[in-house]
Amino acid sequence: MLSRQLEYLVALAHERHFARAAERCAISQPALSLAVKQLEIELGIAIVQRGNRFGGFTPEGEIVLAWARRVLADEKALRQELRLCSGSLSGRLRIGAIPSAAAIASQVASAFVRAHPGIAVSDYEMTSADILRALASFELDAGITYVDNEPLERVRVFPVGCEEYVIVAPEHWPVAARAEVTWREASELPLCLLHRDMQNRRIVESIFESVGARPSARVETNSMMSKYCYLHTGDWASVMPKSFVAWLAPPAGSRIVPLVEPCVVKMIGLVIADRAPLPPMLAALWDHVRRDAPPTEKTSPVPS
Repeated sequence: MLSRQLEYLVALAHERHFARAAERCAISQPALSLAVKQLEIELGIAIVQRGNRFGGFTPEGEIVLAWARRVLADEKALRQELRLCSGSLSGRLRIGAIPSAAAIASQVASAFVRAHPGIAVSDYEMTSADILRALASFELDAGITYVDNEPLERVRVFPVGCEEYVIVAPEHWPVAARAEVTWREASELPLCLLHRDMQNRRIVESIFESVGARPSARVETNSMMSKYCYLHTGDWASVMPKSFVAWLAPPAGSRIVPLVEPCVVKMIGLVIADRAPLPPMLAALWDHVRRDAPPTEKTSPVPS
């Protein structure tokens, strides 16, 4: 059994398509199919369900896939250990971040790379649930997500920032001239919000529900940058994290107004899989964040 065969399986799981998996691995489709077939013969089981197209993994194949991810992660950690022996920490940090924490994630990753110039970063915008799944399957090294809103299991958590909420609205709207806007008042505006499968949206919905209001979500998207683009049109308002609009100024012709009644702060944290020992790169990231992360303040949860 060769590590390349395991890489092909992981690529196939990611792409769910033989041709795309082969392209991802920079080999021909027949070569990838042959490698998978040879692995099946070696193990004496069927790994994939074959038909006119990729039909998924067999139950035995799912077990092999889980071990493939674990073996490849261990091999990656081994290579990091060996490079560390020569005095250099290098590799690629794969980090997933919820859309609303893009500013916090970029600050954490950039500070870590400054401290360790041999590290490169692959940053992915993902839902909180997808981050946890990817950590469990070794597809991510770390995540930046909410840590006090929904249960987190089998991960280590360290707070790295807070999320407060403001309303961004066109400057010619009456609410834009206000010193503050209540959540109930915001619910009556034509809003652009994230999709309902995203935790930020669930948090926002829970705050509206806590004051007996239902938001008027006229536009839904899965991207904070998409929300920003909709704000450029001057037709919509949006509930935005304060950290995001502090990092990327709102469009010209719009105003930022604090949201109150209630004032809500949610904790954002670094999460990594709770494994021992930690690979050198993750151990260094964990130590770096614990040593250099700014202090955060914990506040009471949103009323339910």
